[in-house]
Amino acid sequence: MSAPLLAEVRRARTVDVAGIRALVDTFTADRRLLMKATVTLYEDVQEFFVAVEVTGGVERVVGCGALHVLWEDLAEVRTLAVSPDAQGKGVGAALLTRLVENARELGVRRLFCLTFETEFFGRHGFVTAEEALVDPDVQAELLQSSDEGVAEFLDLERVKPNTLGNTRMLALL
Repeated sequence: MSAPLLAEVRRARTVDVAGIRALVDTFTADRRLLMKATVTLYEDVQEFFVAVEVTGGVERVVGCGALHVLWEDLAEVRTLAVSPDAQGKGVGAALLTRLVENARELGVRRLFCLTFETEFFGRHGFVTAEEALVDPDVQAELLQSSDEGVAEFLDLERVKPNTLGNTRMLALL
């Protein structure tokens, strides 16, 4: 691990969407993140936290992550990304810690993610989840959602290309 980066983790603001957009774009070519329309990032900005580095009074988003609640006790860690030049400096861990704190504040007891970064999430208490995470009644309710992430969670046929190779991981809070 290289030297720590001094970055502040805080709730995202609308002015941070350009930085979040840049991070998402960095990782969509290799499918580590799914492409998201800019309008979706604005619509979901309240779910995001960002890590910002300040140089000469100018903030730069070096990391982002979102918490999306699916049900009373279940939420998803989404769009967790760290700028390549800030990786290995604790930014991802700091963001994930804040997302977990936010989940606890909301009363969520289970967090899941769909990820290629199994080692990272494993170091933070996530384990591979093979079983269904919701009962059939909740699944029926979730099927009414238009959110693509919920469709991925449910492993619906239409989103299989998005989830190919991802591992479903779960952490109990």
